Amino acid sequence: MTDAAAHRTPLDTRAIWAIALPAMVTNVATAMIGVGDMWIVGRLGDAPTQGAVEIGARLFAMLFVVMNFLKTGTTGLVAQAGTRRGEAEQAAVLMRGLAVGLAIAFTLLAAKPLLLPALLGALGADGEVLGAARVYAEIRYWSAPAVMANFALVGFLVGRRQMRAVLAFEVGYNLLNLALGAWLALGLDWGIAGIGWSSLIAEVAKLAAVAGFILMGTSGKALRAALSQRANLRWSELRPFLSVNRDLFLRTLVLMVAMAALTRLSAERGVVSLAANGIFYQLFVVTALLLDGFENAAQVLNGERLGARDREGFVRYIRALLWRGLGVALVLSALFALVAGPVIDSFAATAEVAQMGRQHAVWLAVIPIAGFAAFVYDGVFVGASWTRALLGSMLGAAVLYAALLWLTWPLGNDGLWLSFAVFLAARAALQAVQVRRLTARSFAA
Repeated sequence: MTDAAAHRTPLDTRAIWAIALPAMVTNVATAMIGVGDMWIVGRLGDAPTQGAVEIGARLFAMLFVVMNFLKTGTTGLVAQAGTRRGEAEQAAVLMRGLAVGLAIAFTLLAAKPLLLPALLGALGADGEVLGAARVYAEIRYWSAPAVMANFALVGFLVGRRQMRAVLAFEVGYNLLNLALGAWLALGLDWGIAGIGWSSLIAEVAKLAAVAGFILMGTSGKALRAALSQRANLRWSELRPFLSVNRDLFLRTLVLMVAMAALTRLSAERGVVSLAANGIFYQLFVVTALLLDGFENAAQVLNGERLGARDREGFVRYIRALLWRGLGVALVLSALFALVAGPVIDSFAATAEVAQMGRQHAVWLAVIPIAGFAAFVYDGVFVGASWTRALLGSMLGAAVLYAALLWLTWPLGNDGLWLSFAVFLAARAALQAVQVRRLTARSFAA
């Protein structure tokens, strides 16, 4: 019996949900940290302070979220290694992820005197808001090493299908951050500095907990052995890891620019349009957080099938994930079709914003269906390390998106959301046409 046959397994649909559902809950729990911070700062009763937390949240979204490629890249490579060489190779992947993450973190810290003022200025902070935002950012910035290490560690756990542990750590992190923020900012009257300290302490505590869990678990011995082998950090070993993560980093930058264009063009249409589209964007984020669960499942399951040289299983998981992603997208679309009006009203600050939101609410039902396949294919491409093709498809869709934004400008808000929906669908279409060729190439050996 060949190695590939030995590793070939039947389609396990329970594994899809075992990874996707905890990932969905984890994503939502992580997103709630911003809501918690805004609730705490709201109790301080100071508008500039609340604005400063919003500025700070955007700053660290720019600074840290773009580095999420460390988690994504580690997940796919760990999944492949698990069915190819086992725990020793998985530990080596984690070691490379930690080394790259810490190098990025210390580069950010070294650039802090120049980078932090530049980012605060770019976000338009001034006056009292700038002063308060600087206090918050100066403290939270020091969490960079812990954030980068946690990206690699959590990616390692996801790649090993340890989703329950990931869920427990993320929920614990959010609860600790909320409790510390309330105690420091309100109980000890530290104000916005207390919120900054709560984020820093919670991130370091998460690092200690996750690292301890891994070191004390079944992979601890393999990781300790990998840490003692300098060969794992030779250029020949680091180069594939860096190549994957470079492509993912650039892909994330393109996506962030596309999202920023949505906000910028909304602002050009006026305050009411900006507010209404802001509501739509937040509801899209909820959709993305849920559908991202299938991206996690694809990273792991397709990564494992590639590592096992199981072409049939690889293709079957793509189909199974697409069907389940479509099912969830249809449910989300139906929910938006039924309750979009009341939801928009609950978020709208004025009657004009609510009216505009209701006029364009159909796009809330369209976007989940337009975007579900892109999430699944993103996971497949990452799990298979097809990151250059992933970047290419993102660039191609972004060019189409830019052209559509210009062509549909006379259509108003409908043109804006039509362009965005086509952008999501185009990403998936450009990926779908490459799957057969990339699959043949990857399994040719």
